[in-house]
Amino acid sequence: MPKMTFIEPDGTRREVDAPLGLSVLEIAHKNSLDLEGACEGSLACSTCHVVIEPEWFDVLPDAQEDEEDMLDLAFGLTKTSRLGCQIIMTEELDGLVVRLPGGSNNAMK
Repeated sequence: MPKMTFIEPDGTRREVDAPLGLSVLEIAHKNSLDLEGACEGSLACSTCHVVIEPEWFDVLPDAQEDEEDMLDLAFGLTKTSRLGCQIIMTEELDGLVVRLPGGSNNAMK
């Protein structure tokens, strides 16, 4: 089974199983990681914002326009920011490393 690593805001690294076909958001939730996902993956918020480690960013498919629009609302946006709900685990992403930002902007509350 593929693996991925989450780097928590305090720098703690957590390597977890990353089942094929699940999103980074779903994988985080399965492993009790603090990644909000207020809209439950419907691409209507930016609370599942993650920062992709640079060596992995170009491996991912490009973000679509809807995702980029939501990213504009993300807390702590970086050049390698993506929404966890839009990254689906594949064999090619085995070993993916993402950082969890220290907060989120939730306009849905």
